[in-house]
Amino acid sequence: MSAIKVAVVVCALVAVVQARPGTPARVGYAPLEDHHDHQDYHAHPKYSYKYGVSDHHTGDIKSAHETRDGDVVKGQYSLVEADGTIRTVDYTADDHNGFNAVVTKSGHPHGHHP
Repeated sequence: MSAIKVAVVVCALVAVVQARPGTPARVGYAPLEDHHDHQDYHAHPKYSYKYGVSDHHTGDIKSAHETRDGDVVKGQYSLVEADGTIRTVDYTADDHNGFNAVVTKSGHPHGHHP
């Protein structure tokens, strides 16, 4: 075999070896540090929130608020229905009574003339 043929074969083998898929790079994450600030998942839950939207261009008008103190949740939400009336839902929930809601409607539907 001539020196040129040997060089071509060696170059071809090197190209094949270089083109093979390599070992995938290892991606690791640093271990989490233990800060010893364990949270008690049985702590007394307590929160409150409130929000509202009033977009007269799209007609999206609604509001909501809720509070929780231990196992008792109380809240209300309201929205303007397509007919222009306002639906309001007052609710409570607790371990003893379960979930209870009172729904009321106010206002007059569009096109309604008393």
